Amino acid sequence: MKIITCYISFLTITLLVSCKQEKQTPKVIYEEAKEIIEPKKIDTTSIKIADLPIHMEGTKFLIHPVGDIRVYDDYSKVYGSSKTNQVSYAISNYNRFEITGYFENLKFQHIDSTNVKPLTENKMQIQTVTFLNTIAEKNKKQILVYILVDSDTNKDSKVDQNDIKSLYISNIDGSKFTKLSEPLQELIDWNIIEVQNRLYFRCIEDINKNGAFDKNDKVHYYFVNLLSEEWKVEEYMPI
Repeated sequence: MKIITCYISFLTITLLVSCKQEKQTPKVIYEEAKEIIEPKKIDTTSIKIADLPIHMEGTKFLIHPVGDIRVYDDYSKVYGSSKTNQVSYAISNYNRFEITGYFENLKFQHIDSTNVKPLTENKMQIQTVTFLNTIAEKNKKQILVYILVDSDTNKDSKVDQNDIKSLYISNIDGSKFTKLSEPLQELIDWNIIEVQNRLYFRCIEDINKNGAFDKNDKVHYYFVNLLSEEWKVEEYMPI
């Protein structure tokens, strides 16, 4: 009886683990949609809003993060941290040279002007914006680096943190907004080597096309010269 009981217990655990594994959502879906999916209705509880402007030290531009907040009837769920009457109106956080959050655009404004200009017209979810202050101090070139999501890679009709992260760069006023990472390669991390004036970054490619990033996939290594007129990405092979 003990042997039968142990076998049943083992079979039950195996089935539970299998069910749990089947529920994992891939980050990339490669198949084309087989049927036309109608656009989702606009959530009437979503409100477009901009945070108060942010001024990066040493620059002549204000940055306005723009995104959505959602107001629920019972006020039990809100996004952000700054609250008025139990409703959050914050979509980003600022820590000297970095903006973080989940917002869809940035508006740029010269400190001597009332005009504002959007970073992009494309649908995105911006997660971090970093001002390269040390490069600015050394070379008088003011650059922003972005980690963001720019496409619905898992085909769930949303552009959000469940899709592939990409690396972008721009001037301090939002001009020359340029994608550095390759399509369908997930950004791992990036850093700056000041003595070379280079930005280095790593991405992972789903070479076995299983929709997930794992040990069987390939890591790519890149760098870009920040002082070049054109930000040309070059791949290198450290291993």
